[in-house]
Amino acid sequence: MGCALVPAVKRRSATSGAPRADSGALPTRAGATGPLHVASIKLPAGFKIDLYAIVPDARHMAVGPNAGVVFVGTRKNNVYAVTDRDKDRVADEVKQFAPSVSFKIPNGVCFSRDGVLRSVEDSLDRLGLDRIDIAYLHDPDDHWQQASTTGIETLIELRDQGVLAAVGAGMNQSALLADLVRRTDVDVVMVAGRWTLLDQSAAEDLLPAASQRGVRVVAAGIYNSGLLSEPTVSDDARFDYREAPVQIVESARRIAAACARHGVTLPEAAVQFPFRHPAVASVVVGTRTAAHVSSLVTRSTAPVPDELWTDLVDDGLVPAAAIEQGT
Repeated sequence: MGCALVPAVKRRSATSGAPRADSGALPTRAGATGPLHVASIKLPAGFKIDLYAIVPDARHMAVGPNAGVVFVGTRKNNVYAVTDRDKDRVADEVKQFAPSVSFKIPNGVCFSRDGVLRSVEDSLDRLGLDRIDIAYLHDPDDHWQQASTTGIETLIELRDQGVLAAVGAGMNQSALLADLVRRTDVDVVMVAGRWTLLDQSAAEDLLPAASQRGVRVVAAGIYNSGLLSEPTVSDDARFDYREAPVQIVESARRIAAACARHGVTLPEAAVQFPFRHPAVASVVVGTRTAAHVSSLVTRSTAPVPDELWTDLVDDGLVPAAAIEQGT
């Protein structure tokens, strides 16, 4: 979804911001502050925020040549035209742009050779550098054929030229990453949410492939959308960006109870678990404040006895490989 940050906002009712019934457009408004709860976002002094429009899978925006029209690209196959006809900073219409045209990755730079080269060049300019440590193809699931051939080959070429130190891809699934590791000369991959205390599916394909090929793995999404980020698991916990199934909540609570028996908190175990596999080089955790960073350091250095991992395996909560291959 997309929202616009503007210095001042004129509010509308839920109905006045909706498109006309004959427009064939998508609804643009879902309440005073919208489903994203934008009112809770902290802004610099003098700025206000409100929901401008709801656009499926929004990724990039470009202001059109005609005032009041914003074109929104997506990670899929659609481009949307968002129109604010009365200039009140709330979109009056959101509809698909040129629906008869079959777009390919209408999300700014694509996975073609020219697209990758342009992306790297722009990144170097923005960073003020002449070399980038790691370059990932980001979430190429829907365009795998191009990304896993031309896209990664271009990154490898740049690595061989010394422009990049390491290359790979980042995704929230392990199967395609395992395929990339087996077929190409990547250095590192980032897998989100698939090698955690609750989801160890990467152990079935990616981690063995990475070990065999000498490719390092970065584990991201280790809290599984926050479910593992607190010592106790709430009834309304979320897993993979949606309401957590009952069995997932129950499993998380069983893990938390096992942790408590060994004097360990659930988030401490969540941060340290990915390193149990030798292919894992790093863990990525999103932080917003200095307190979050401090907490992460505390969690990553807290003592966790090996007996905890043994108990989790014995209870069928993590695979035996997690302790058999641990360091």
